Amino acid sequence: MRRSRRDEAVIHDNTSASPGKAWIVVLAGGVAALQVGKLPPALPALQTELGLTLVQSGFLLSMVQLAGLSLAVFMGLWADGMGLKRSMVRGLCLLALASGLGGFATSVTALLALRAIEGLGFLMVALPAPALIRRLVPSEQLPGMLGVWGAYMPTGTALALLAGPLFIPAWGWGVWWWLFAVVSLGMAVGVWRSVPTDPAEHRTRAGQGAWQRLRLTLIAPGPWLVALTFGMYSGQWLAVVGFLPSIYAAAGVSGLLLGLLTALAAAANIVGNMASGRLLQRGWAPRTTLWLGFGAMALGSTVAFAPFTEAQPWLRFAGVLLFSGLGGLVPGTLFSLAVRLAPGDQQVATTVGWVQQLSALGQFLGPPAVAAVAAHAGGWQLTPLVTVGCCAVGAVLAWAAGRLLAQAQSRP
Repeated sequence: MRRSRRDEAVIHDNTSASPGKAWIVVLAGGVAALQVGKLPPALPALQTELGLTLVQSGFLLSMVQLAGLSLAVFMGLWADGMGLKRSMVRGLCLLALASGLGGFATSVTALLALRAIEGLGFLMVALPAPALIRRLVPSEQLPGMLGVWGAYMPTGTALALLAGPLFIPAWGWGVWWWLFAVVSLGMAVGVWRSVPTDPAEHRTRAGQGAWQRLRLTLIAPGPWLVALTFGMYSGQWLAVVGFLPSIYAAAGVSGLLLGLLTALAAAANIVGNMASGRLLQRGWAPRTTLWLGFGAMALGSTVAFAPFTEAQPWLRFAGVLLFSGLGGLVPGTLFSLAVRLAPGDQQVATTVGWVQQLSALGQFLGPPAVAAVAAHAGGWQLTPLVTVGCCAVGAVLAWAAGRLLAQAQSRP
């Protein structure tokens, strides 16, 4: 039987499989996610020291996504051209530089600008990772490992949310920024020493026909469906989890309890990401896991913020755990779909870049939208208007993506 070019590429990639080193790639993603997650626990301190308003806090939360919403697809092309490993190392170094300078910031403007630079470094780490993992693991392990990769963001966020409320009151938010500069620099050294360099033939091939690869990506329906679905997920998740420290602090929760509650909410997302890979390996349809994830997010956010649960704080927290936990089925599934619905083997990184771009757009718009609704309503009780709406749109997009995947699988 004649193999397709993509099948041959997978077989070639698997000749140098090194699953252990794929975990280094996942760890690097977690370190990059720390840079995103370091801000929410610092918001109360920044609001006190710099006089941030609620809406300014929302933009500060989302500013790290500025590079993603404007440049991600081009960064995917660039990552292919410079090499996947080299992109990750340079991105970690850029994160270290921006975070180090951020510790000296004395104005909201400076902090916003440096958060945008951190967003550029984050892209340089995150975009090449799925293609690099694809090269490092056998094809039968790929869905599970991409599910693990999908947990990089909630893992980094959870660690930052857990440690921040304990660290920042003792040492200050500036030292908190410098800590992550050191961690990012150390991770850059680890990736440089541990992850195999891109094969010479891959670098030569990736540097050719960049605009053709971009055109093939953007005219195909698969990357659009995956990217739009990711945007529906990412905006609401960052808005809810990102504002939790501020919501609980305003309710009088502080210290260790504040850190544990917010970190647990983020960490619950890891379970859903891991489960998505297992379920896909067992034959579950991606559309089913996406519907389950969006349904849980709609129900969970309603329980967490609706007025009828106001007198039951632990029921509300259970709603947050449901929202984040089963909601984790969505990103884990979408990373797998991004690889499967890319128009070709040489468009995987570019497809991931486009997915990241619309995901970043969701994360850029989500927190300010939720903050604006809360400011207008005088509380968080109307948050489900935003989250349930995103879930409904995401469910329709998931149906279309599942139909497209079925059509692709039915072709000879």
